[in-house]
Amino acid sequence: MSYPHLPAPEEKLADAKKLLGLPQIVVICGSTRFMTEMAEADLRETKAGRIVVRPGCDMKSPHALRSDPVEAEALKARLDDLHRAKIRLADEVLVVGDYIGDSTRAEIAYARSLGKPVRFTHPEVGPDA
Repeated sequence: MSYPHLPAPEEKLADAKKLLGLPQIVVICGSTRFMTEMAEADLRETKAGRIVVRPGCDMKSPHALRSDPVEAEALKARLDDLHRAKIRLADEVLVVGDYIGDSTRAEIAYARSLGKPVRFTHPEVGPDA
């Protein structure tokens, strides 16, 4: 007896994006020290017709939301979870900057574990370089 293939959530999402006629979605990853470069990459990707999602908070710059160390650590954990959700939503990843730290390296590994293509603005710093 043969059983029908039940689509995984990822397949359902891909099908829904096709049915909606959505353009390709790219998520920008990288150290928040490159926020200016991320804004430039956002502009280039948007000009190319892609939907862009990227980090919305710079955890390295002073801000009242991060004044309490305990709350700041909890916020960072929530932002990490949110960024992994952005990676799941995206069709591909663009890593910005000429430095890749532990968090970005983990995001790259996560994206690749999901089968997402990963591009680099500076390919010479990629984990495979």
